[in-house]
Amino acid sequence: MQKNIGYIHSIETGGTVDGPGIRYVIFFQMCPFRCKFCHNPDTWYKNPMGIRTLDNVVSDILKYKNFFNFSGGGITVSGGEPLLQSEFVFELFKKLKKDNIHCALDTCGYVDINDTIKGVIQNTDLVLLDIKHINTQIHKELTGKDNNKVTEFLNYLSNVNKKVWIRQVLVPTYTTDIVYIEGLIKFLDKYRGIIEKVELLPYHTMGKEKWEKLGLKYQLDVEPPNNQVLQEIKDKFINSGYDVLIN
Repeated sequence: MQKNIGYIHSIETGGTVDGPGIRYVIFFQMCPFRCKFCHNPDTWYKNPMGIRTLDNVVSDILKYKNFFNFSGGGITVSGGEPLLQSEFVFELFKKLKKDNIHCALDTCGYVDINDTIKGVIQNTDLVLLDIKHINTQIHKELTGKDNNKVTEFLNYLSNVNKKVWIRQVLVPTYTTDIVYIEGLIKFLDKYRGIIEKVELLPYHTMGKEKWEKLGLKYQLDVEPPNNQVLQEIKDKFINSGYDVLIN
């Protein structure tokens, strides 16, 4: 990938659920996963129609600097998977840090940790790490890939003491069972020093129509979790000492 050219799917200029404050959220194209519960399958592949230059993106972001300052917000890169365009993100974050703009990275963590990735992390203020499943085989069933690189990525974040918000999609039959939640809490306990917040993201079927429009067969046949299940899971995290919210 070129460091001055980014393949971007869409942009949200008043985001409030992808990090603190009011945020400029860039959804990048391409993703290494094929999650059965994905609500944005249209971000999976590269589309030249979404090409933006680095300077163009930076100049647009700077228009919103006053909103960031007022709300404690900033920019979030999401996807798809932004680290598939790590050179562009690295250059973007370096430029934005010169203007003291808070930079958040929303990632699945499925990357090889090279010098460019390290540079991105160094210039990142907050990582939003999406945990799909902590069991390797079920992770592969859900996403098409195992979770070894994700664990290595989380270990690296811990080694460099980078602030993290953990995001877990709550999918019935996969990640809503209390036994799974207890195992997830035990897994995360190793990283308490860097985890600031746990975000629980209830599964929904709003992306099903996108799958059908793309000629894809939707992969899941489950209903969204009910409020009682969500509250039980939230209480588990709270009782374990985590700052948790449901988005």
